Amino acid sequence: MSFEDSLGFLIGRTNAKLKSNLNNAIKPYHVTVEQWAILNRLWEEDGISQKALSEKSLKDQPTITRILDKLEKRGLLKREIDIEDRRAFLINLTPEGWDLKRPLNEIARKTMISSFKNISPEEQELLKKLLNKIFNTTGEENKVE
Repeated sequence: MSFEDSLGFLIGRTNAKLKSNLNNAIKPYHVTVEQWAILNRLWEEDGISQKALSEKSLKDQPTITRILDKLEKRGLLKREIDIEDRRAFLINLTPEGWDLKRPLNEIARKTMISSFKNISPEEQELLKKLLNKIFNTTGEENKVE
């Protein structure tokens, strides 16, 4: 099997193209896909800790800190000390951060519809199921040494 036929390559290539398409679509809002992903998590659950946000977004602490710094500098969120754990920060969206929810989610929805236009709803559900199955069964026990 050639490298180009490997499942990892195909998933990675597809992910890169989807991210590129979405990045281009949301560029007028001066937000990257990585920033949009964090905003999206906060639109689902505002006021969570930076650590929880890191875990839910599958990003390491240095990466999440860098993204949050940029979003905070733009005035889209603010960090507040967690009164229950003064070593931790809670991340809260500002009104400007909330204002981006509708337009960015609409752009993301249209971009995904366009990307999946040649795939039936049943095939999309099967693809999601298979990708989740791969994700959930891939771990330390499957590590090749």
